Amino acid sequence: MATPTRPPVPTAAFAGLLAGAVTIGVAELLAAVLDAVGIGSGHGSPVLAVGDAFVDRTPAWLKDFAISTFGSHDKQVLLASIGVVLAVLAVVAGVLARRRWTVGAALVLVLGAVAAVAVVTRPSASALDVLPTVLGTAAGIATLRALMLRALPTDGAVSRRAFLQGAGAAGAVAVVSGVASRAVGGSSKSAAASRAAVRLPEPVERVTIPSGVQLPVDGITPWRTDPQSFYRVDTALSVPQVTTGEWSLRVHGLVDRELTLSYDDLLSKPLVERAITLTCVSNEVGGKLAGNAVWLGYPVADLLKGLGVDGWADMVLSTSVDGMTISTPLHHLTGDREALVAVAMNGVPLPPEHGFPARLVVPGLYGYVSATKWVTDLKVTRFADDEAYWTSRGYAAKAPIKASSRIDVPRSFAQLKAGRQPVAGVAWAQGTGVREVQVRVDQGPWHQARLADVPTDTTWVQWVYEWDATPGNHTIECRLIDSDGTPQIAQRTGVRPDGSTGLDSKNVTVS
Repeated sequence: MATPTRPPVPTAAFAGLLAGAVTIGVAELLAAVLDAVGIGSGHGSPVLAVGDAFVDRTPAWLKDFAISTFGSHDKQVLLASIGVVLAVLAVVAGVLARRRWTVGAALVLVLGAVAAVAVVTRPSASALDVLPTVLGTAAGIATLRALMLRALPTDGAVSRRAFLQGAGAAGAVAVVSGVASRAVGGSSKSAAASRAAVRLPEPVERVTIPSGVQLPVDGITPWRTDPQSFYRVDTALSVPQVTTGEWSLRVHGLVDRELTLSYDDLLSKPLVERAITLTCVSNEVGGKLAGNAVWLGYPVADLLKGLGVDGWADMVLSTSVDGMTISTPLHHLTGDREALVAVAMNGVPLPPEHGFPARLVVPGLYGYVSATKWVTDLKVTRFADDEAYWTSRGYAAKAPIKASSRIDVPRSFAQLKAGRQPVAGVAWAQGTGVREVQVRVDQGPWHQARLADVPTDTTWVQWVYEWDATPGNHTIECRLIDSDGTPQIAQRTGVRPDGSTGLDSKNVTVS
């Protein structure tokens, strides 16, 4: 019998997997260390760089699918998918190295090069940001070499003990590096401490919230959305960690005088409260990608006043610290004092995932043309001259929020008892306001629901209809009528290019 000269396939595959884990672990740890000591731009993570590069190239239809399928968990799914792909490629590298070590090492080197390109092409990246990827790749190749040597048969058999010792060491490096990279978290710790130190000033204008905004109906969406429950849809795989000392806002473009504000400058302005419902353009009929809060900030109209805005300007291109761009029609920012550069929501500084230190909040427009988080730049310009991230991907440049209503109670396919049953939910028609909400059962006549109080037409309103439920299977629908007497659009359309339309419905069984 011939003496085997190569490791078994499972052993080689395991060696490749461990080498891949070491590559990622070492690179992520070094990226975290450089971030913690303030070297580089803080964008040295190869995993996040590859993920961000993927997001930048994601077609709109795939983005719509991800949000409709996974909601706010789309980023976790993407990162998990990247992890699976890397694991498979690492296994392939190990199997290739079984026959010829240089081929397996070359695959690891190619993967490292791809990650390095992704890192250096990120906005504001520096040359030092690529160092973690380079050293991580070198560590991975060295690990693959060492494990393959230990896996080579000696006297016709693999030394199980020698290989397991090497595998244990490699696994320990990968695990310790991964855990340590999370523990270091330099920028996140600094941003958290910065946020904790913020003392919000008293607003010069407060929102008066009527006592009857919240209906006593179990299961209805709260009128005020807690920050922890507020939907999050953005392209940032890692939440930008910005301190108040680092943050600034530049206003420039078609203006006579440019302006740059620090965070302290912003807090020193006469800040106002505004109650505003935000809605994502990806919110499907009956969807949950909407939330309502009381925001504290400085009116954008006041910010632009006195800067000499050019009469030809019709748009403001806002940019976040991670390079995301959003275009907002100028008249939505200057027509009244509702649009804000916001610093707080529901009485607390903005959480990092919702834009700390500051963000834009504009009522009446879908978020992709208004709600720039981590905003750091406002360019007064023209739609003819500049194009934002999502508008370049087939979404409408101007996207007012469509009037919509939603049934929260009962849930779909609920089992109900015959008799009086509440049908309740929320409705919004920003700019005009909600005059009434109507409910019908099984395509029957429309019945008027009772509306809760509301402080302004920039927020949603709760509603409830008391239904005399009879035994059988039923379909319940709702619609709103705005203050101009216009019913919401009944024809169902998808979210592209400027928001969904259609009537929400629930199928229930009554016994």
